Amino acid sequence: MISKWSRAVGSPGGAAPVTYGLIGLCCLVFVIGPAAGLNPAYGSGDALLATQRAYFHRWGVVPAELFEGSPGAALTPATALFVHGSWVHLLGNMLFLYVFGVMAEERMGRVQFLLFYVGCGYLALLGYAAANAGSEQSLVGASGAISAVLGAFLYLFPGARVTSLLPFLFFLPLRFPAWVVLPFWVTLQWLAAGRATDGPGVAYLAHLVGFGLGLLYAWARFGRTTRVRAAPAPAPEGENQP
Repeated sequence: MISKWSRAVGSPGGAAPVTYGLIGLCCLVFVIGPAAGLNPAYGSGDALLATQRAYFHRWGVVPAELFEGSPGAALTPATALFVHGSWVHLLGNMLFLYVFGVMAEERMGRVQFLLFYVGCGYLALLGYAAANAGSEQSLVGASGAISAVLGAFLYLFPGARVTSLLPFLFFLPLRFPAWVVLPFWVTLQWLAAGRATDGPGVAYLAHLVGFGLGLLYAWARFGRTTRVRAAPAPAPEGENQP
């Protein structure tokens, strides 16, 4: 599979306050919450696990409660975007957002990008919940919104080259255009979604819904004339590293 340690070659290093703000907010929410394991006030062992379950249930999407009309449940697809279940979950999502969000934000503009991110993320989680309406599992994470960013990036910058690490090639860093890397990624999500069961794990369907929404939005909003088919020229000092 494609490693999360990838970067769009030549992505501009200009101001992207919304992207950086979203990353900072997600990190802050995680660090002060029970999932980080940094605050002894949440306890340890079984007590910590119980606190984490209650926390995810409170702020995450529980499909069965969402469609039963439980008080406050309609807001959970928005709050869940800023909650993550583990360090790996958080860092993987934030790396993807950093890699692809900067160029997408600069192309869309700050306000539009923020509304796009939250709106598509909300709908991606809602789509997953609709397909699993009887599930009592809590769903958290920004993956649906970030998948939408990937979909928009594919449409807007199909020729931007992405450096990826492929495990089946001994993790050699190879560069491919976005139109190769991102369809490959979404194919993996599709295959994984077909094997997924209703239980703890990755909500691949939310990834697919988010990616489709992002691609559709970019097509509808920007049309064919605004696509960037090649990556911007890299800065003289060379490629930045995450």
